[in-house]
Amino acid sequence: MSDRSDVLEANASFYRAFQTKSLEAMDHIWAEEEVSCVHPGWPALESRASILDSYKMISSHAEQEPVLCLNPRLVLRGDHALVLCEEQVGVSLLVASNLFLRAPKGWRLLHHQASPLMQARPNVEAGRLN
Repeated sequence: MSDRSDVLEANASFYRAFQTKSLEAMDHIWAEEEVSCVHPGWPALESRASILDSYKMISSHAEQEPVLCLNPRLVLRGDHALVLCEEQVGVSLLVASNLFLRAPKGWRLLHHQASPLMQARPNVEAGRLN
């Protein structure tokens, strides 16, 4: 496999772990140190333990709708990769960034951030972003 396909597979693994509520898979995808996560409306989480606890709490809610990754785009620079995508959660659409690091055991997630998306695509042709 190429680095590009490996990173995109790591990103897909993150969303599969989220959808299946697999804390073991979530534990596997995150890097060991210097990680951070910003869930919509939450303060920044800056420890692996707090991040994994957050996914445990989110997954424990029976009403939690699946989080689907849409339109992933990849920027690859050496040992770092950024995946930008949209997340569909029920009828809501979020914009997300996932930063990966090449580690001895494959690509691992360093940072995830998601926030509400007001519209699906900015009106770039008109020169307006909002």
